[in-house]
Amino acid sequence: MENKRVVLASRPKGWVTEENFRLETAPLPKPAEGEVLVKNLWLSLDPYMRGRMDDVKSYVKGVDIGEVMVGQTVGEVIESRNEKFKRGDKVLTQLGWQLYGSAKEASKVQEGPAPLSYYLGCLGMPGMTAYFGLKEIGQPKADETVVVSAASGAVGSVVGQLAKSWGCRAVGIAGGAEKCGYVTGELGFDACVDYKAGNLHRDLKEACPKGVDVYFDNVGGETLDTLLRLMNVHSRIIVCGLISEYNATQPYGYRNMRSVLVNRIKMQGMIVFDWRSRYGEALKALAGMHAQGKLKTRESIVEGLENAPRGLIALLKGGNFGKQLVKLV
Repeated sequence: MENKRVVLASRPKGWVTEENFRLETAPLPKPAEGEVLVKNLWLSLDPYMRGRMDDVKSYVKGVDIGEVMVGQTVGEVIESRNEKFKRGDKVLTQLGWQLYGSAKEASKVQEGPAPLSYYLGCLGMPGMTAYFGLKEIGQPKADETVVVSAASGAVGSVVGQLAKSWGCRAVGIAGGAEKCGYVTGELGFDACVDYKAGNLHRDLKEACPKGVDVYFDNVGGETLDTLLRLMNVHSRIIVCGLISEYNATQPYGYRNMRSVLVNRIKMQGMIVFDWRSRYGEALKALAGMHAQGKLKTRESIVEGLENAPRGLIALLKGGNFGKQLVKLV
């Protein structure tokens, strides 16, 4: 048996291309004492991966040239040298873009109440990002207006559903009529603005007649700049992602930062690892909502490890609809 893996072949200059990756074969890993050998079933693709491809200072180390691309996976234990795990256990790991891997750190997940892929989406890191970002930084109160960009995506879709369950008005921003229809019709948002329609400020102002109390930002750039014009006094902005800027060769020039001062806006960056000790709390809350039919999700799936680069490029260009995944087997 051989392992297949995708490594970083070169650093992108601007937009990511398939040439930045290389598919390799390698011997099957052998687990050391305390490790498990895992056959990966699903690979998560996320916007943060673009930043890891650059050689710049960040909150974690980037990917070196020739190194396996980072990513969260759900898989099955096929050999265990750790007494906490047995063959057949399903586990959540950080094994990256490969079919097999040895892991010392793994979390068991229960197959049945939800599909295994959900632990990479609404019941996993994206869902927990939405939960802690909105609850701890956004601190929404009943009847406040919560706006979230990339509203049909893995994080944004959960943000809006949480906002509704906490008694807020939920307004999404998404690209295209189909995604906006899904956000309001299926996910239950009060409104959704199509940023591709070319009237972002006007349409947001109409959707938020009382202004914006909480903005959960996943995209940065022009969208964040526009929201700054609509924020209320003592409002809160969660800076979770800047996907519109990740492939830019020149930084976006913000024009409305004065609003942060005038409206005394609390604006804070959000990395889910800061709440690692409370992951169980978020999973319990999100799983409870899912069991009651109050947490809905959608997945975009590419099949085969060799197509992971194509899936990431689609995600970075907004081509995904919901959580972007790679089905490995």
